[in-house]
Amino acid sequence: MLLDNYETDGFYDEMFDDGGVPRSRADALAKRLVALSDGELVRRQKAADLTLLNMGITFAVYGHEAGTEKVWPFDIVPRIVDGAEFTMIQRGLRQRIFALNLFVNDVYNEQRILKDRVVPSDLVFSAPCYLKQCLGLKPPGDVWCHVVGTDLVRDSDGQFYVLEDNLRCPSGVSYVIENREVMKRTFPQIFGGLRIQPVEDYPERLLETLQHVAPANGHSPKVVVLTPGIFNSAYFEHSFLAQQMGVDLVEGSDLVVSDGYVCMRTTRGLQKVDVIYRRIDDTFLDPLTFRPDSALGVPGLMDVYRKGRVTLANAPGTGIADDKAVYAYVPQIIKYYLGEEPILNNVPTRICWDPEDLKYVLQHLAELVVKPTNESGGYGILIGPRATAEELSAYADQIRANPRNYIAQPVLGLSRVPTIVDDHLEGRHVDLRPYILYGKDIFVLPGGLTRVALKKGSLVVNSSQGGGSKDTWVLAESVNGEANRRPHFQEAVVSHV
Repeated sequence: MLLDNYETDGFYDEMFDDGGVPRSRADALAKRLVALSDGELVRRQKAADLTLLNMGITFAVYGHEAGTEKVWPFDIVPRIVDGAEFTMIQRGLRQRIFALNLFVNDVYNEQRILKDRVVPSDLVFSAPCYLKQCLGLKPPGDVWCHVVGTDLVRDSDGQFYVLEDNLRCPSGVSYVIENREVMKRTFPQIFGGLRIQPVEDYPERLLETLQHVAPANGHSPKVVVLTPGIFNSAYFEHSFLAQQMGVDLVEGSDLVVSDGYVCMRTTRGLQKVDVIYRRIDDTFLDPLTFRPDSALGVPGLMDVYRKGRVTLANAPGTGIADDKAVYAYVPQIIKYYLGEEPILNNVPTRICWDPEDLKYVLQHLAELVVKPTNESGGYGILIGPRATAEELSAYADQIRANPRNYIAQPVLGLSRVPTIVDDHLEGRHVDLRPYILYGKDIFVLPGGLTRVALKKGSLVVNSSQGGGSKDTWVLAESVNGEANRRPHFQEAVVSHV
């Protein structure tokens, strides 16, 4: 019954081709699902839901009428990515993050890419996330983007495209690890005979990254995770990662600047801190440098940072590289710094800041997806074909009032994955957020967070908008030992930076 009447509906289905035949990467999984006894998959799903509840795996939705905390929505049917295909994704992400890191370093220092007019200066300087307070900063090793979550989508042509970059405080990796743990606890037999790349070593990799970028001080680096507190939507992840890395979880009030260093208050006095994995927004980090009303940060932190006595991961100012208007220029950024064509393509994008693009967008608003350039969580998006005439008119007024704040893209036929609906499986749209660590090397976690639009027909996968998640299996057979390392083009671009 699970797959009776299963339809791909003209979308790229990641388990079945248009003829209903399982794709080679998913053939073994499809056979196991069909072989399950009636009701078995639903019982496993209920067991997974109960496990998530008992483990306290939650997330928060601000302003949600049902309350702040919700159990993490998880669908037990995994999403499978071929190993060779993911190797290409790894190469593309390493290339992209390496170039974006060079871009951030450049726009806060020499600004060559702006002087050469590859990226418009006005576009960069008008971005709310471009922080003049960060001009002249030089993080250890010139690494700004230590932790990145890049959102990918697979279109109807079967190819992966980059939808957006997240370089400030990307969240969700804790759910990648916990999804895998829940699968192992509640559905272990589904793994049998399949070589699936592990995700459990991410906290160890993260700690190695943070320790590597610590200031040289002659002792083992002291690392902490800085959280805004228990009411933050990602607090579960903050506490989870701190616990898994074996480091302290702190709030701003736990830290103080003393004798030119950042110190943590302990029962035995002050202890110097070398690396802060900060999970609060840039402008809340230091009330003496950014927002004077911030009670979340540490007064004087930026002075210590400028002197090279503490590392902030990610570095403040990285938000300029995930501004959605700057995103449209990433192919040019890659070519400028690396002299290479992008391995992973962008989704075609119109920037409303450009008069010609603005004219096109307003004329074709009913055909496009329009996004604010600095929103996240799926908020503020207009999906033109599904909007009413009144919604289109109101949104057009918003665009005219602030063109810099909007981009537009075609409506993509996001790929689908079989998802449990009552007692059977139906296709639901998904995206993929792999996580990238940049320290000594560039490491891409083999897998990532697959987010799934649980509502039928919905293209919005964000958990805050009713989406859920799946365990992402990257098969190991075709990987051929591809190393996660800094790209070969590093030496070739030194002259640009």
